[in-house]
Amino acid sequence: MLIHGTCVDLDGAGVLFRGPSGSGKSDLALRLIDGYDARLVADDQVELTCRGDDLIASPPSALAGMLEVRGFGLVRQPHLESAAVVMVIDLCPRDAIKRLPNTQNTTIEGKALPCLCLCPQDASACAKVRLALDHVRNGKQLLDTAHG
Repeated sequence: MLIHGTCVDLDGAGVLFRGPSGSGKSDLALRLIDGYDARLVADDQVELTCRGDDLIASPPSALAGMLEVRGFGLVRQPHLESAAVVMVIDLCPRDAIKRLPNTQNTTIEGKALPCLCLCPQDASACAKVRLALDHVRNGKQLLDTAHG
């Protein structure tokens, strides 16, 4: 399955960004690569396939290692050939995000994955991605509003 999105590997875990063109997927990936040692998997288009219990993200061969930097152009980046996706981030305008949202999952190719809606323009966006990934890795739900 080929989708419009961007995927990075952050500390051995694939994080898939979804959103319309111009929503900030590539920019958020660049900030994670630059400041958080993330590795590019795919930008603009992501090939998703099931392998066992994992959802594997990989770049189409024509786009492998390429990242679009708006206002600068396409740049070649070190990249990984694939990553197991553990979390999905939907990029949304700030006013569309609930202050205390319910826990969300999304299903891709039959695999349920934790899903979080973030505004990529927030100064804290990279830190929120890292925090969400830490929660997922520790077996916690992304959002627990019961103690909100």
